[in-house]
Amino acid sequence: MATAVAPKGLEGIVATTSSICWIDGDAGVLSYRGIDIHELAERSTFEETTFLLWFGHLPNSGELADFTKKLAEARKLDPKIIELLRSVPSSGSPMEILRTAVSLLSLYDTDEKDNSHDANVRKAYRLTSQIAMIVAILDRIRKGKPVVDADPTLSHAANFLWMLNGDKPSDTAVRTFDIALILHADHELNASTFAARVIAATLADIHSAITGAIGALKGPLHGGAPARVLPMIQEVERTGDAEQLVRSTLDRGERLMGFGHRVYRAEDPRARVLRTTAKRLGAQRYEAAAALEQAALSELRDRRPDRAIETNVEFWAAVILEFAEVPAYMMPAMFTCARTAGWSAHILEQKRLGKLVRPAALYAGPDARTPDTVEGWKENLVKA
Repeated sequence: MATAVAPKGLEGIVATTSSICWIDGDAGVLSYRGIDIHELAERSTFEETTFLLWFGHLPNSGELADFTKKLAEARKLDPKIIELLRSVPSSGSPMEILRTAVSLLSLYDTDEKDNSHDANVRKAYRLTSQIAMIVAILDRIRKGKPVVDADPTLSHAANFLWMLNGDKPSDTAVRTFDIALILHADHELNASTFAARVIAATLADIHSAITGAIGALKGPLHGGAPARVLPMIQEVERTGDAEQLVRSTLDRGERLMGFGHRVYRAEDPRARVLRTTAKRLGAQRYEAAAALEQAALSELRDRRPDRAIETNVEFWAAVILEFAEVPAYMMPAMFTCARTAGWSAHILEQKRLGKLVRPAALYAGPDARTPDTVEGWKENLVKA
């Protein structure tokens, strides 16, 4: 019936009005609440950035102290959550387990039945702290190591690394991980954020919205790329031949993970920050990663001169997270530790809008018919 064609994946469709995040894909610009991501990565902390996303401005010293205190106080898990992490099948992926654990968290939240704005802000504090705890504890359990208690004196980034590795992290590792958290805290209406907003618009609770967001982030086209970048870099280290790896991968019709982006036509600004950080730190795999990046961009441009393909955030995130001692298989789950900040900001904003998200579909099926025009419909009804 329809003659128009709907854009695939809603590309170019404006779905809402938001004051949280702005992206200029052609210029390679990303900002949170009007502040460029490079400024935040250089001068801010994850706590300051999260405050900015939730409340619309950077905190003063008193606001930051209170915010940091509330995040630290929220580092508590009911023992039944930890029992769940111990009882699930070892074959389950970290994202599957995290999705289930976050859903269960709602039953032990003191504001479970309260869907007011203030209650949702309190839940956002708890979820931001609790999700990071769950990710770290799950990895400890999988390695057969004892669970490490949270340390309220540490920053969000430092406490995560402490609970993950059982050693007080170096200042360099903390700052490196903090930058990674800032860069992944939000990215406008990506798949997981849009899913969270749609769920929040039904007046469902914030736990449901974030559980749905985790389900979207679990998809390999959204949150799983860094774990698949590292094997490529390791192969370049082994063979010393980045060009051969790139050519053989593309010749097999496979994707080069870490290159190309749905939004950016210029370089992903987050990749620029992480590349600079990796070089400054002398990260273990920097040289191999740089060689792979150069070979990949050269080959992709030769094969696809009509497309602007650049490095995206996942490529250098793999190098940085490995430097911060985050295991590759935990990297998608680690992203939730950062993105919960952005998800929460969007959920709070969506709930203030108070409007159900209900888009229309461009129908492409057969023309309208009545039962009398459908051959054999009475006989089929009798058989049914």
